[in-house]
Amino acid sequence: MKPLRISSRKADSPDQLPFISSRRHFLCALSAAAIGQFFPPTLVRAGTPPKPIFSDITAEAGLTWRQFNGFSPDRYLIETMGGGVGLLDFDDDGWLDIFLLNGGETPRGRSEKSLQNALYRNLGSGKFVDVAVEAGLSRVKSYGMGVAVADFDNDGHQDIFITGFPNCTLYHNNGNGTFTDVTADAGLQNTGRWASSAAWFDYDRDGFLDLVVCNYAELSFEGVAPKCEYVNVRTYCEQRAYQGMPLTIYRNNRNGTFTDVSRPSGLDRFVGRALGVVAIDIDDDGWPDLFVARDASPNLLLLNKHDGTFVDAGLEAEIAFDMNGNARAGMGVDAGDVNGDGRPDVVVTNFSFEFHSLFLNRGVFPFEDWTRASHLAGPTRADVGWGVRFVDFDNDGLLDLMIVNGHVIEVIESLQPQVKYREQPLLLHNLGNAVFEDVSFKAGTAFSQSYLARGLAIGDWDNDGAPDAIFTCIGDRPVLLRNNVGQKNSWIGLRLVGVKSNRDAIGARLTLRGGVRKLTRWLSGGSSYLSSHDKRIVFGLGNLTSSHPVDVEIVWPNGGTQVASALEINRYHRIVEQVTK
Repeated sequence: MKPLRISSRKADSPDQLPFISSRRHFLCALSAAAIGQFFPPTLVRAGTPPKPIFSDITAEAGLTWRQFNGFSPDRYLIETMGGGVGLLDFDDDGWLDIFLLNGGETPRGRSEKSLQNALYRNLGSGKFVDVAVEAGLSRVKSYGMGVAVADFDNDGHQDIFITGFPNCTLYHNNGNGTFTDVTADAGLQNTGRWASSAAWFDYDRDGFLDLVVCNYAELSFEGVAPKCEYVNVRTYCEQRAYQGMPLTIYRNNRNGTFTDVSRPSGLDRFVGRALGVVAIDIDDDGWPDLFVARDASPNLLLLNKHDGTFVDAGLEAEIAFDMNGNARAGMGVDAGDVNGDGRPDVVVTNFSFEFHSLFLNRGVFPFEDWTRASHLAGPTRADVGWGVRFVDFDNDGLLDLMIVNGHVIEVIESLQPQVKYREQPLLLHNLGNAVFEDVSFKAGTAFSQSYLARGLAIGDWDNDGAPDAIFTCIGDRPVLLRNNVGQKNSWIGLRLVGVKSNRDAIGARLTLRGGVRKLTRWLSGGSSYLSSHDKRIVFGLGNLTSSHPVDVEIVWPNGGTQVASALEINRYHRIVEQVTK
């Protein structure tokens, strides 16, 4: 294996920084004692009140935009489900910007003012300014649902795909601060379908990103909406009142256009109410697979057969149904190594009293349902979960969990007093061996307040090495969170640039070795719910000092393996794929 070309930039020079994203995983084969030696608790000076883990800086940062959901007496279910958000550096200045997707109007749910999306440019000072109009992104063209960000044409600039009803939209980044709607030319309208989450991934490993779109259910604003009542109050019908739809997958033709290959790939057979998707190599064969979370439809584990087709292993993996044979109401999904064995495990958010699910990947089927053993069941029992992301918020090397929640039935508290309509976010700290402790009580004011939260995206928008977060809320402002604790531990950040592989390197697997540590990360496609994350990878290193050499092995999406050796910690590294002739 040949050494990699690397350019390094210090964390104290944010104006020159590239990027960071996904996160964490620690080899928990270590004993608890060993973990204590390498990751000692942070000491707080007596008399000094500790800072909360996260601070809500939404107002301070200048985020005033609000989502509009078209709330109406007809109670179309789509009114309860939008809220996409994307983190991206659209102007290539080294700072993460924020794209917020609006919902839309329904026949009797009209807005008093013109609806707009928001593109908040990061000024690098903790402040943001909305430049959506200048960028050409402000217009709401369909009822908006989700955001999927990636460089689909390998030109070095991040493009934006928007899902929704009755059409989707692809915006090409022109590289000058503006975007152009190229949907029709690209062939990505997805016309007539209610699309939810989407994921960019290179399923055929040709070096160009393909696209999978989750379609939720049949919908029409022209007919009569399904009518349901609770305690004589008109409310939203359950999801089973809406007929599910098949997935759509588009192959990148490498010339700015796409071909719908749903039928030859086999994905058109999977009819159901799909909401969340993550693209990651589940079975470690070097090809990206798909885990699809579905609502009152069996979850899917679609394995890539290397020939353009996929096969569902959901039943074999025992992730399709619960133990009683019932399909859960899956919404959001993420994958990452929570127990340090180098394999991607999966978390899925569900409806109240279903518990949010954690499945451990043991390398053979079936997966192990670790929901109760992880202590995830208790804190999530009464919640309706949406956005979810594995995030090492304290950079100790262990993969933690952030989840945002919110119910859909306004009168639910009259029917079930233990369930709330607006719900609190959750922050769960990994204690080792995939056992979680609820630390929401010390996570900051945002975690003690209640929301109708939906989308969740993770990224280091202030370039200090600590993962920050943003989540969206139905009919309200988003919530922007600044991480106050991740800087106290060591870390290393990497931005991968593909050459033979897709430029974003989506599908890459990274393995870090430093001292006794072995941490595995993936640059996955999709994940969470309706949202797109920072594409930089950050490894939390605990109290590792600069005297310990850190090496990272990268398996690129095209299958090539390279090693970056003796990387300096507490800074970001831009790593370019080395291609041998």
